[in-house]
Amino acid sequence: MSDDQHRPRTEGKVSNKDISLVLKGWDYEPGTINVRKISGTDGHPKLQMRVDLGVLQMELNGRPDGQRPHGCDSLLDHFENLLGEHKTRNGTELGFHLNATQCQSLREEAFQYYQRYLSLFVLEDFEGVVRDTERNLRVLDICGQFAEDEQDRLILEQYRPYITMMYVRAMASLHYNKGRYREALHVVEEGLANIKEFFVRFGHESSFSHSNEVRVLKRFAREIRRKLPVDPVARLRRKLDRAIKAERYEEAAKLRDKLAAMKPGLHGSESAKLTAPD
Repeated sequence: MSDDQHRPRTEGKVSNKDISLVLKGWDYEPGTINVRKISGTDGHPKLQMRVDLGVLQMELNGRPDGQRPHGCDSLLDHFENLLGEHKTRNGTELGFHLNATQCQSLREEAFQYYQRYLSLFVLEDFEGVVRDTERNLRVLDICGQFAEDEQDRLILEQYRPYITMMYVRAMASLHYNKGRYREALHVVEEGLANIKEFFVRFGHESSFSHSNEVRVLKRFAREIRRKLPVDPVARLRRKLDRAIKAERYEEAAKLRDKLAAMKPGLHGSESAKLTAPD
């Protein structure tokens, strides 16, 4: 038998699939989300995320791995279609359930979308982030309502504040970048209300103010407010509130008079707040 017959069949082919050239000059940086957009061999743009052992490549549209489960854009779309068909047949959503395997598959798919919207946020593709976070919130909703097992109903809920925060940051940024500061602020305030409702629902209202997601959104809200036109009445009201809380009643009285002069009829409504304790 010749030496050629003893050679592994893979010899000479491994180097063709080596990704070293793809990674050359693109070092992994721990603690950093390092992403880029590239043009795929199919002519469509792709998204790449650098990870410690290589690179993740994702489609920019549809399911990140490019698969079409059951002929749908995603498993979520498939199960939402099944839910719609069930409701049409029965006139109600009652009786529709997701088993443990189906819920696990939805969680695995949601992780793909998480990796993509995180990458898109770094690239400031806020429309893509809104699309993918909105979609992942629907996963939480369908599992929370229809999973057969209680653990499957609750396991993803812990991520609702984070996904909501990312959705809000992206949506508000779309408004902010176009100078629509009031609309941006409204989105953030609504998001904070939704996160607070989450903590109240699970009996942890006291955790709201300590939430990292809340701190991020409140910081963004302060940044947005600095872009808003100064409202002299609102500014005086804030000063008045601070003076009352600090029991600086003489200063508060002067501020009240200024407000009353700017807005007739205000004097009476504020005077009750300024009564000093005996």
